[in-house]
Amino acid sequence: MSNPRPAAKKNTWLMPLLLAVIAAGGSAAGMYYFMVKRGMSDFGMTPAAAQPIQAAQPIFVPISPFTVNLQSERRQPHLLYIGLSLQVSDKQTQEFLLQHMPQIRSRLLMLMAGQKAEELITPNGKDVLSAQILGLFQTPLATPQPPLGVIDVLYTDFIVQ
Repeated sequence: MSNPRPAAKKNTWLMPLLLAVIAAGGSAAGMYYFMVKRGMSDFGMTPAAAQPIQAAQPIFVPISPFTVNLQSERRQPHLLYIGLSLQVSDKQTQEFLLQHMPQIRSRLLMLMAGQKAEELITPNGKDVLSAQILGLFQTPLATPQPPLGVIDVLYTDFIVQ
């Protein structure tokens, strides 16, 4: 018959080994959580500088509303009352556009006079007009002209009558 004593010796070293493996796994999981999930630095274990992300302040160039006669397929007189703001990327572009506002308004009036009322009342017509307005800034307003950062055209007033 075998001795029960050797079986008890086998189990005595198994329990500390199992506890050590569990402790190592828990320690690794804890380090992963704090370093990756919580944003801790690699070595110092100090929280990473959590600075709030602030969006850049948008810069707009307002263009006073104006009224223009529109073309019509039915030979009826139509008017467009439109107010705009141009979103620009930098202060240099903003200052340049403000200095050349009479030229910009003149170009806009000429562009608007060639529009058809039936097209402008649709959302797609407004999108096409926005693209045409952005295209106006491809032709230089002055020589030499710095690169202009006109990002978007925003309608503040838009009435077709």
